[in-house]
Amino acid sequence: MKKTVVLDVVGLSYSLIGEHTPFLKQWFASKHQATIDPMLPAVTTSVQSTYVTGKWPSETGIVGNGWYDRTDAEVKFWKQSNKLVAGEKIWEAAKKIDPNFTVSKMFWWYNMYSTADFSATPRPQYPSDGMKLPDCYTHPADLRDKLQQELGTFPLFQFWGPATTIKCSRWIADASLLVDKWHNPTLTLIYLPHLDYCLQKFGQDFSVIAKDLREIDDVCRDLIQYYEKQGAEVIVLSEYGITNVSKPIHINRILREAGMIRYREERGLELFDAGASPAFATPDHQMAHVYINDPSVADKVRTLLEKTPGIELVLDKAQQKDYHIDHERSGDLVVVADADSWFTYYYWLDDARAPDYARLVAIHQKPGYDPVEMFMDQTNPLIKLKAGYKLGRKLLGFRYLMNVISLDATLIKGSHGRVDIAPEHHPVFVSSRNVGKSMKATSVYDQIWNTLTVDTAQKQIL
Repeated sequence: MKKTVVLDVVGLSYSLIGEHTPFLKQWFASKHQATIDPMLPAVTTSVQSTYVTGKWPSETGIVGNGWYDRTDAEVKFWKQSNKLVAGEKIWEAAKKIDPNFTVSKMFWWYNMYSTADFSATPRPQYPSDGMKLPDCYTHPADLRDKLQQELGTFPLFQFWGPATTIKCSRWIADASLLVDKWHNPTLTLIYLPHLDYCLQKFGQDFSVIAKDLREIDDVCRDLIQYYEKQGAEVIVLSEYGITNVSKPIHINRILREAGMIRYREERGLELFDAGASPAFATPDHQMAHVYINDPSVADKVRTLLEKTPGIELVLDKAQQKDYHIDHERSGDLVVVADADSWFTYYYWLDDARAPDYARLVAIHQKPGYDPVEMFMDQTNPLIKLKAGYKLGRKLLGFRYLMNVISLDATLIKGSHGRVDIAPEHHPVFVSSRNVGKSMKATSVYDQIWNTLTVDTAQKQIL
C-alpha cells in the first residue's frame, strides 16, 4: 500500500489561506483542492470518527464531543476509549488486505484502547492529592517514555486553557516524525489543533491571528517536506471551518427559568444535577443535545426553544434522521444555533453561586463544552498574580485550586458546529489526486482509502 499521511489542521478553511500562510498557499496551488460538506455536528470527535469509518454519527454513535449517559445519569465529555466508536476503522480494513500494514494515530481523538499500532493522546496524571500533572498516553506504553525523553514532557497546559501556544502542535508534529523514523507506518494521522484556539478566541481577525497562521504554516511545511522526501502521499484536511460569532445563548438558564433545571447546593454553590432535571441541554459549540427526563414537559420544552432568539433548528428524533445524527445517545431534541450565536453550558443565575469548576479548566466536570476556559478572569486586575501564587503552591506540593477562568461568554468571537455556512468556510481537502470540488464527510474515508490502495490497484492491473 502507498505510504500516506493525513494532516488534520483544525479549523482550517480556504478563507485563511493567503499572505500569512505562504507555504500552504504555494503547496495548495500545486495540488487539487476540494471542500468537505459540513456535517452535523461539525465538532472534533464526531467528524474524526466519520473520517476513519466512513459512517455518520447515527452509525458511529459519536453524536458530539460529549453526551448524557442515561444509565449513569451523568453528562460525559471528552472520553477517550476507542470502543465508544462503532464501525470498522480504515486501518482495520487495510490490515485485511495487507498484513504488514501499520498505522500511527497521533492525537486524533478516541485514541485509547484502539487497534492502532502506534498512538498518542493527551492524558494527565491525577495523583490522589488532587493535582493534575502534564502527561500523555501512548501505545505501546513505552512509546510515551521514548517520546518524552526526546521532546520533554507533553505540554498539556499549552494544549488547552489560557496558556495555549504553538508549542503543543509543534510537539505533536515532532513526535509524529520520531514515530515515523522509528517505525515507518503505512498510514499516519496527525492532529494539529493550534488554529482552534485563536479562531475561537478572536474569530477571523487577521490583525490578531496572523502570528498563529504563520506558526501553523511553519509546522505544516516541516511535516510536508519531510514526508514527501520519504515518498509519502500527503493529504491536508480539516474537520470544520470556524466563523465569527457574537451572541452566546445560555440555553440551560432559559430552561432553568422555565423550571426544568435541578441542582444541589454545596458550600453555597450550585452543582448541576442532570438525573433530577426534567430537561436540560448539553451544549457543544453551535449545537446542543436536549435531554428530557420527564416526558410530560416535552412539548413545553420544544415550544420554548423554538421561540428562543438565536436558535435556528430544533430537531426531534424523526427529524434528526435527515442529518444522520439520530442515535440512542443523541438528545430527545437537537438544537442548532444561527450563524451569529453559540451555546454556553451555564445554568446558574448568579455568578457568586457558580460551581467551583466553572472557574477552572475542567473539561470532564462541566456539563457541556466551555471555550471560555481559554480566558483568564479579566475583571480581576491581579489575576496573573493570583495564577502565579496558585502555581507556586502547586510547585511546593500544596493543594491548590486554579480558579482563574473568566465567566464572560461574550469574549468568544468564533465558533463552529452548524452545517449551513458559506463554502469559503467549509473544511478543506487537499491532495495530489483529483477528487472533485466537494465531497460528503463520509467520502473522506473513501479518498484516504483510494490513496492508500493506489499501488495495490496498479499491481493488480499489471
